[in-house]
Amino acid sequence: MIPQEKLDAVIERFESVEAQMQTAGGAEDIVRLSKEHAELRPVAESARELTAARRELEEAEELAHGGDPDMAAMAKEEAEALRERMPGLEKALELMLLPKDKADSAPVILEVRAGTGGDEASLFAGDLFSMYQRYAASRGWRVEVLSASESDVGGYKEIQANVSGDGVFGRLKFESGVHRVQRVPETETQGRIHTSAATVAVLPEPEDVDVEINEADLRIDVFRASGPGGQSVNTTDSAVRITHIPTGVVVSQQDEKSQHKNRAKAMKVLRARLYEAERARLDAERSAERQSQVGSGDRSERIRTYNFPQGRVTDHRIGLTVHKLDKVLAGEALDEVIDALLVADQTERLAAMEEV
Repeated sequence: MIPQEKLDAVIERFESVEAQMQTAGGAEDIVRLSKEHAELRPVAESARELTAARRELEEAEELAHGGDPDMAAMAKEEAEALRERMPGLEKALELMLLPKDKADSAPVILEVRAGTGGDEASLFAGDLFSMYQRYAASRGWRVEVLSASESDVGGYKEIQANVSGDGVFGRLKFESGVHRVQRVPETETQGRIHTSAATVAVLPEPEDVDVEINEADLRIDVFRASGPGGQSVNTTDSAVRITHIPTGVVVSQQDEKSQHKNRAKAMKVLRARLYEAERARLDAERSAERQSQVGSGDRSERIRTYNFPQGRVTDHRIGLTVHKLDKVLAGEALDEVIDALLVADQTERLAAMEEV
């Protein structure tokens, strides 16, 4: 049972933030307080509901032992109903009180790459990226393509994009891994089902304070861009390759005509990759004690299958199958999969806390 002192502290903090919002003067303070207020509101409301239920239960139990038989019988029924309701309120609030990943609110670098399967894999990579674009649009997020390498038949060999908005990483963080597709390619003359794959990586984009990059640790090369993009792209040294010497991470950008813009994009991707590498290192240390089924984020792990003949999407980590393939790829039903993954992760973390 959650101690009442903890509930009181949550409610008191929420009321304190509300009071501070009335007197806040600076724009930074208003933004910070508004964000904390939005995060605390559902937790405080749940804490108030549980507090009220506990108080009502105490009163009902007192009346149940009173002298009036009719009143006592009604009070016993009310007390029983409250006892049945209480575990659900406790569990819901416990999940809300789980430690938050500070990166959940961060924008992300989304990378989709064709895997095994040749042309069909690049077409599938294009389908996945379109799915995320539509999903982002449904949530009011902004998608900015950073670089793209299209295949000859359509789709992408690889594509990188910056996705920004409210709670992007928190919703997309379990999309990293190998996505597999089973379908009959348009070029297949005998109707055989082929299996292809694409890899997805979702890298939280850190604030500048999260990752410090020493300029002395960078080797920056400029070169002439290749492929389509206009005369100036192909005739000037506008492309940029940045190597982070201590880690060996290499990032290239050539989509912009401006060397300055390509360098800015490359630094954004480099910062995200270094941040994710540090997160992975810390996760590996924690997983020595307990391995998370949902949140490993291993790009080599097969996480999901999109089966066209059966019209289903199966997430292998939690054994979830949704027979809404078209709606998932349209971004409309992707929340059903994401919500299930979030619940599984929360339940697993809650069980881990109870074991301690």
